[in-house]
This record gives sequence, structure tokens and C-alpha cells, in this order.
Amino acid sequence: MIEVRQLKKRFRDQQVLDGVDLTIENGESLVIIGRSGGGKSVLLKHIVGLTHPDEGQVLVDGQDISHLNERELLGVRRKFGMLFQSAALFDSLTVEENISFVLSRERNHTPGEIARRVAEALDMVEMPGIQKKKPAELSGGMRKRVGLARAIIYRPEVVFYDEPTTGLDPVVSDSIDKLIVRVCDRLKVTTVVITHDMRSMQTVGRRVAMLHHGRIYTTGTPQELLAVTDPVVNRFVRGISDEKEHTF
Repeated sequence: MIEVRQLKKRFRDQQVLDGVDLTIENGESLVIIGRSGGGKSVLLKHIVGLTHPDEGQVLVDGQDISHLNERELLGVRRKFGMLFQSAALFDSLTVEENISFVLSRERNHTPGEIARRVAEALDMVEMPGIQKKKPAELSGGMRKRVGLARAIIYRPEVVFYDEPTTGLDPVVSDSIDKLIVRVCDRLKVTTVVITHDMRSMQTVGRRVAMLHHGRIYTTGTPQELLAVTDPVVNRFVRGISDEKEHTF
């Protein structure tokens, strides 16, 4: 469904992506891991068309979106749903208004239909009946669930998650991971998760791609990555620092 070919991106003197090759199959659940600041979110922004590459291509259903303008990208982005790291809810809007934001702007749906679809989305993320609450009244985990409801309300083909468990305690993180799996299975959507949480990797991922030094270093199942003896992979998945590297 999505193919990244020799993607390169530099910001001033830093080469963030240096020839990324990656294929995301229709219906799969892919986790992308790698060190903080290693280009995971930059790669995600290229895939959804928020950033243009210096070199290379991003193909969505065979169409190269690398240099499409904003108007041309609208149709492509309709295939995508996105849960941002901070949930990115509008503080001044209610939960219902946040979730229905895109549908309301399109003006193709009646108020009754929008209300029904908001209720369905909230049920799917196990948060029924909170339509009138404001984001300030919600916990971090609840805001993530509302953000996910907004991402799936218009029934996308692909849902992207940017560090979905960041800032959450282990119990809430586990509930979010399990919710991601349920949404993937129930809606039959392609799922792409950016994370450095190894527990999330094992729960959510059917396939894992590790980004290292601007390239896809290795791919495999979570079990395969946990079992490899390659020092780069082994240190990362087990959280062991390399004393030869300056990490801060």
C-alpha cells in the first residue's frame, strides 16, 4: 500500500534520512523503532505528505506523493488517520466537536449522522457518553483515546500513531496498546506505530522496522528482533547504552 524508496532528508548540516527503503503492506501492523531524534517522526511526516524529501519517493497505492501540492494531497490524506503524540485536541472545543471536526467542515453530513458517528467512534475507543466534556477534564490516556476516535471517525485505510504511549503510566500504556490492536482488527486498517517503547512493540507489532543512522537497519517480527545478537539492535531493544557514544 505504501512504498518508500531511497528517501533522503537533510536539515542544515544534519542528514536525518539517508536512503530509507520501506514497504508497508495493506492491512499489516508495522512498528517503526529507533533512537530519539533518529528520524522516525520525520519519516512519518514524509509518508503523510507533510514534508517533501530532498531525494527519493513515497508511493501510496502506486501514486508518487513526494512533490504533490496541498490541493493534490487532499485526496491522498483522506486515506490516513493520525493519532499525534500529544493527541493535539482543540482545548476550546468539546470532545464531540473535536472528533467531528473534519466531518463538520466538509458539510456533507447531517447533524444527526455526525452525532451517530461520534458516538460509534467513542464506543470503539471505550469512552462512551463524554461528548460534552472539554479536553481539560480528561486524563492523558483519555485524551489519547479521544484523539484516536477523531482519527478513525471518517474510516481511513491507514492509521498512524506517533509515540502513542509517551507520558502515560505502564497500566494506561498497556490499555492503549491493546486498544490499537482492537481497532486494527475490527476496522481492518493498516496500522503504523512510531515508538521506542519495547513493550508496545511486542504488543502491537506484527512486523518491526528499526531506523538507524537514517536508514532501515533491520526488519523482522518482535520476537526476531529480541533474539538477534547484532549489537546495535540488541542494545536498543534491551535499553543498554553504548559508553562510546555521547547520548546527551
